Amino acid sequence: MIKNTKNIILQTEDLTIGYAQKKGDKIVLSKINIAIESGKLISVLGKNGIGKSTLLRTLSKVQKPISGVVYFEEKSLNSYSENALSKKLSLVLTERLPESQLTVFELIALGRQPYTNWIDTLAPLDIEKVNVAMQQTKITHLKNTLFYELSDGQLQRVLIARALAQDTAVIILDEPTAHLDMHQTINIFALLQKLVKETNKTIIISSHEMNLALKLSDQIILMKERKLIFGTTADLISQSAFDAIFPDTLLQFDKSLEQFVIKSS
Repeated sequence: MIKNTKNIILQTEDLTIGYAQKKGDKIVLSKINIAIESGKLISVLGKNGIGKSTLLRTLSKVQKPISGVVYFEEKSLNSYSENALSKKLSLVLTERLPESQLTVFELIALGRQPYTNWIDTLAPLDIEKVNVAMQQTKITHLKNTLFYELSDGQLQRVLIARALAQDTAVIILDEPTAHLDMHQTINIFALLQKLVKETNKTIIISSHEMNLALKLSDQIILMKERKLIFGTTADLISQSAFDAIFPDTLLQFDKSLEQFVIKSS
């Protein structure tokens, strides 16, 4: 039963994620029941191959669930047309962009496609949204730069700005810091945290940067083998949820530090 709570923007009910195959469905995770509030920074964590991208693709209707329902603003995700959903939810994937001569402004302006007319003419409101998005991500000075001339960190800010220009209540980012160094990674996390506070948008991000996510996220979706745990960092620590995530490695979770550390010899 879907919760009747005005602050819940995205919710799942007995969701099973995976892939339909000829020999039978490949199930990644079952019985997922989460309710995400608006205006939160949510990090999706778990070891490699656990299914983080599959979950995000299912929550954004890129991939069909095996069973169960995803609700957006108390309506089934399946009830939204592609255009209607694109005005509610934006998605930033890790795929490399195709070669083109687009400038930063032009790339960000692509986020306005759900609102432009059939010849993609930008109205004054569209231009304003693009300019505001560049200001929010501090990349206005890159406006006329060709996107392929950008550093990885700059490009990630541009992609976030494109999602902001799309003006959706929810932004989903799949591994936005995958190709960034430590300094750039911290800056992107700090930017996302700042955007949540300033815009009241809900931002959902998958990441391998567990220690950083534990410090800066409002809530955590922790994916484990055959289990998903959702709550604040404190909630998950109290449940010993981070213990034994990386068995037979040098890493262990230190509850007092609320961080993963190298095991002492």
